[in-house]
Amino acid sequence: MAKFVLTRLIETIPVLLLASLLVFAILHLIPGDPIDAMLGAAAFGVGDPAEHQRLVVQIRAQLGLDDPLWQQYVRWLFGAMRLDLGESFIRHAAVTELIAARLPSTIELAFAALLISVVIGISSGIIAALRRNTPVDGAVMIVSLAGVSLPSFWSAMILILVFSVSLNFVPATGSGGFDRLILPAVVLGYEGAALIARLTRASLLEVMSREYIRTARAKGLPNRSVVLGHALRNAMIPVVTVVGLQLGRLLAGSVIVETVFARQGVGQLAVDAILSKDYPLVQGIILLTAITYVFANLLVDVSYGFLNPRIRTAS
Repeated sequence: MAKFVLTRLIETIPVLLLASLLVFAILHLIPGDPIDAMLGAAAFGVGDPAEHQRLVVQIRAQLGLDDPLWQQYVRWLFGAMRLDLGESFIRHAAVTELIAARLPSTIELAFAALLISVVIGISSGIIAALRRNTPVDGAVMIVSLAGVSLPSFWSAMILILVFSVSLNFVPATGSGGFDRLILPAVVLGYEGAALIARLTRASLLEVMSREYIRTARAKGLPNRSVVLGHALRNAMIPVVTVVGLQLGRLLAGSVIVETVFARQGVGQLAVDAILSKDYPLVQGIILLTAITYVFANLLVDVSYGFLNPRIRTAS
């Protein structure tokens, strides 16, 4: 098992390097000059043009923006390895510190949403599979179809209107406290729960039709033992894949939810950084998202080895 995990860890290195290169390259292809955003009113022709040009030249030299792109990338990459992602152009603070200050709120939201997705998604998928072609199965499929179809901002608005404005059960916006976490976690977790429920149902139905399940039933094993002990473990492999991707998606997808609910997380920070063309901060947030996806996939690969030993030995 150690060799299997080590192999997967080594395979993530080129993926991380490629992700960092793409993050750096894409942002440098965006039109506009970040120096203009830093200088504010001077960038729009207010003040002495000669003074403005002198400031532009000076700041570009200080930030190393006149160096070739490959030198800028290498410098940024080695800094990222030391958790030094540079300084925010607009906020004049270390990017790592800005992200670290907002990250707990986003992690809290992401894991609450993931818990909702996994618990509700897997349990409802199992129920739908065991009660196939019944009203219960139909209800689960309708609710899950709505979950994968409705945009998250629309669901957020409806929940705010019903539970905050009309019923006054929980606050509509803000961070801190369990009551302010409920609505955004439900919105963010609903889509994941719907997807996991549909996949769990389909995967479990496929496994339940296999010969070894029929053999287990023929031996007289109770239905609970057949489902939980034999079928569910094999049916979980595609579900685990989706759960791993959901973890990365929740951190990236928190942008919309955090904006709607005015949560002070990484998603809201990303929106502010993009609007102000704060390139180092945008790069840091996108790199964090990419790393989250890579390590989520790593956890998924490792979990395959626990769920199915044949995958581990084949590697």
